[in-house]
Amino acid sequence: MSVYILERTQVIPRPLEAVFPFFADAQNLESITPPWLHFRILTPLPIKMTEGARIEYRIRWRGVPWHWLTEITAWEPPHRFVDEQLRGPYSLWRHEHIFQQVGGETHMTDRVQYALRWGPVGKLAHALVVRRDLESIFDYRRAVVSQAFGRQAADRLNA
Repeated sequence: MSVYILERTQVIPRPLEAVFPFFADAQNLESITPPWLHFRILTPLPIKMTEGARIEYRIRWRGVPWHWLTEITAWEPPHRFVDEQLRGPYSLWRHEHIFQQVGGETHMTDRVQYALRWGPVGKLAHALVVRRDLESIFDYRRAVVSQAFGRQAADRLNA
C-alpha cells in the first residue's frame, strides 16, 4: 500500500483564539468544501467535538456517491486535532490539523496521510486524478479561509 502525504500551511492574520473555534465547529466543514463534492454532514448538528466524536458525511466524487465516517482521534484545543476515516473512499485517511500562534497570526497546517484501495489501479488513479483533486479541494479551502478571516491569508505549499 502506497501512503501519500498532502501538507499545506496557511498563515491566517488572526490570533489563535479567533481561528481555532471556526475549525472546531463541524458545521463549517460544508462551507470550506468545494460545491462540486456535494458534501453534506449526516450526523445531527451541533456535534460536540471531542476525542471519540464520530461524524458521518455524504459526498459525490466524480459522480460516485460515498458515505464517509470519521472519528476524532486526537483533540487538543486550541493547538491540534486529528480526524481519521473509519469508512469511506480511502484505505487510509488521517487528517491532522495543527494551529500555532506566531505573533498576532495563526499558522494553520493541514497534514493528510492517505492511501487508496485497488493496488496498481489505485496508484494510477492517484497519478491521474486523486492527487490533483485533493490539491483542488485544499486550494478551495485556502480561498474560503482567506475570505472568512479578512485580508488575504498567506499560504505555503509543502509536498
